[in-house]
Amino acid sequence: MTEIFSFTAFRQLSQLFSAIFLFHGSEYLLALFFHGKNSVTLESLLISKNYVVAMVGSLVEYLVEVYFFPGMKEHRFISNTGLALVVVGELMRKLAIITAGRSFTHFIRRSREQDHVLITHGVYKYIRHPSYCGFLIWSVGTQIMLCNPVCTLGFAAVVWRFFQQRIQYEEYFLRQIFGSRYVEYARQTTSGILFVK
Repeated sequence: MTEIFSFTAFRQLSQLFSAIFLFHGSEYLLALFFHGKNSVTLESLLISKNYVVAMVGSLVEYLVEVYFFPGMKEHRFISNTGLALVVVGELMRKLAIITAGRSFTHFIRRSREQDHVLITHGVYKYIRHPSYCGFLIWSVGTQIMLCNPVCTLGFAAVVWRFFQQRIQYEEYFLRQIFGSRYVEYARQTTSGILFVK
């Protein structure tokens, strides 16, 4: 039982909860900044039932492994690599949001609104969906940081599949809204998600 209260467990779990708090808190604050309090709801925290289930699952894996196989959690290089991925993913996502400004929303737009412009500068010059790329890196990084092998693979597969489907859906509307400009932009950039054109 002392393994659960070890320095390693304290460090890794503290990093996880800090990463979660920073990620979701900053999502909400940026939505408030760019869209105002009348346009933002608690959904801008991006905490869904499936997300909670996934994070609880990762905690269960962590606690089981730290109790029965405490040595699995003592790979500091792996854990620090995960922490670095968390930071990179967080920065990439927030850079994408700040660059897009009012054009960024947490929901897919199906028609053009007044403040909706095609963003092709900054990080968007190279990656069409840097916020999705950042979230994928961040979420997988949280599990590498915890040295959770099962959830690392699970998060990678589930989040990749989610964005693979979302990108297809979103890009259908982006082609409708921006026409040939978007088609040309998409031809010159990567989606930001491996194996997704």
